[in-house]
Amino acid sequence: MTEHLLDRYLAAWNETDPDARAKAVAGLWTEDSSYTDPLADVTGHAAIAATIEGAQAMFPGLVFTAGDVYDAHHHIARFTWNLGPAGGEPVAAGYDMVELAEDGRIRKVLGFLDLAPSA
Repeated sequence: MTEHLLDRYLAAWNETDPDARAKAVAGLWTEDSSYTDPLADVTGHAAIAATIEGAQAMFPGLVFTAGDVYDAHHHIARFTWNLGPAGGEPVAAGYDMVELAEDGRIRKVLGFLDLAPSA
């Protein structure tokens, strides 16, 4: 996963327009891709786009940004991310591991939450 792909990944998570988000997901993930984290376990473009929409509904106005860790080799990558107000302290943070398909698109994401808002 190149850092350019990471930028596109975060942009998809920040895209609020449903049509643009669906297009971003389709361009970034394989048709049979999966996304799993403590709050979701979904497969396919529509389900991934719906998961992103759900996260945006839970945290309106907040944005995903890259964290400090980024590492990749072969067809896998790992990176940290933050969620918070633009330019502000994050309210959530996590660590994602990504498996890429031969065409460079995302086949699988395994996400972990390191910081989550308290209820």
